[in-house]
Amino acid sequence: MNTRSLFRFFSSDLAVDLGTANTLVYTRDKGIVINEPSIVALNRHTGEVEAVGTEAKQMLGRTPGDIVAIKPLRDGVIADFKVAERMLNAFIRKAHRRNRLVHPRIVIGVPSETTEVEKRAVLDSTYRAKASEVFLVEQAMVAAVGAGLPIDEPCGNMVVDIGGGTTDIAVLSLSGVVYSRSLRVAGNEMDDAIMNYVKRQYNLLIGERTAEAIKMDIGSAHPLAQPRILDVKGRDLIGGMPKCIKVRDDEIREALHECVATIINAIRTALERTPPELSADIGDRGIVLTGGGSLLKNLDQRIRIETGLPVSLADDPLASVVLGTGKMLSNFKLLKKVSIN
Repeated sequence: MNTRSLFRFFSSDLAVDLGTANTLVYTRDKGIVINEPSIVALNRHTGEVEAVGTEAKQMLGRTPGDIVAIKPLRDGVIADFKVAERMLNAFIRKAHRRNRLVHPRIVIGVPSETTEVEKRAVLDSTYRAKASEVFLVEQAMVAAVGAGLPIDEPCGNMVVDIGGGTTDIAVLSLSGVVYSRSLRVAGNEMDDAIMNYVKRQYNLLIGERTAEAIKMDIGSAHPLAQPRILDVKGRDLIGGMPKCIKVRDDEIREALHECVATIINAIRTALERTPPELSADIGDRGIVLTGGGSLLKNLDQRIRIETGLPVSLADDPLASVVLGTGKMLSNFKLLKKVSIN
């Protein structure tokens, strides 16, 4: 085996965005190889894994009594240790084409206010999923790298990463975190707000997948140019029968008001706590939004109105964290500098 093929054999390192909603896996030579929901379908009786990722999501809310669909992450951290380990194991094997001999080095992004216990849960789950070495990095930091921000320069950069379980807000300069805050209000909380609104307003019970579809279709943070109406199907709470209602975009905006306001207030607080020199940089460069939650219609416009600052969306908001984490695989010096474990 020559040196080049030996290097290829060992260049099995992975970058993982272990998200509450989706898990993305990046390899140095192929880029993003996995982008699937963070869900595992388990057989209640045998404890066997029936499906992982996309296949398991299709079973959500539709499983027979002996199969249960579990989301092992909640609010950006591991809630079910054993299931998270099995999910990671499945994704790592899939990334390496089921090769059991590969024990990769893995870089994982975690929310900025992750406790020591939560960090230990991520490390243990990843090591048990056959990793040889694990590095933890702050999600906001790698999201900024993935969005192409010059984090190593002596100037202020502000990134707001709105994921499924957490919203991470950070001000970065010279490859360091000047200010960071992690809120447990993000995409999933928005889905819950829509479910509760429809239940309260229309006595209609809808599932998570329906709420997410409503959010993506007519959800917004600021009035739309053209008002929109959507047909929503669910179960009538009074009669117990299937029922279809019409929901307007302004109603969903009202349902999401509290979640959006919480995120904007946290951005304001971050701006107030930023040193004046870096504040001036952010005034010029503006705020960069990443993460799936940043795709909420007119959210950038609403933040611009509330803060008076320029706001832009990353080129690939859904993949910013994993792309930034992936860049760490080929920049070991930076990885050592920003690693938090």
